[in-house]
Amino acid sequence: MKRAVIVHCWGGAPKYAWYSWVKYELENKGYTVSVPAMPDTDHPKLNLWLPKLMEVIGTPDGELVLIGHSIGCATIMRYLENLDSHQQVGQVIFVAGFTDNLGFDELINFFEEPLNFNKIKQSVKNGIVAVQSDNDPYVAAKYSDILSSELDAKVITKHGARHMSGPVDNEKSCVKLPEVISVVI
Repeated sequence: MKRAVIVHCWGGAPKYAWYSWVKYELENKGYTVSVPAMPDTDHPKLNLWLPKLMEVIGTPDGELVLIGHSIGCATIMRYLENLDSHQQVGQVIFVAGFTDNLGFDELINFFEEPLNFNKIKQSVKNGIVAVQSDNDPYVAAKYSDILSSELDAKVITKHGARHMSGPVDNEKSCVKLPEVISVVI
């Protein structure tokens, strides 16, 4: 069964930014799509978000597409690290992804241990795609290189897309993200 799970950003919600549009588009392609409300979204904690993601996914398989936005990407990476050696998901798409703390106290708990890039890569059957913006005010351009070199991610760079988020810091809401749909297996 083709299914996808979208993990929202810090302060996000299931109907925030581009999530509803991507959900609709994937459902039209035959996917069952879940966009869970992550616990205490304004104060994200890995020890709450990871079990929630595990619960929503259930048993992973090669038909599962995981899509993360911002801290949702880190949640997915931590999930992939925890899979048994025989388990894999089909594909992973990171939107505004990063691999270490961006300087926010609220996110330190996601990066207390270094990421296991080899385990993350081995847990994805059909590869990782990173959609990054060339002017993201939070996620530096260096993360495109890190995601590419450490995870063999195919990087798609959007021009002027900022954090691809909702109306934050006077940013125009990103309500469609066709790059995600175009790369889904």
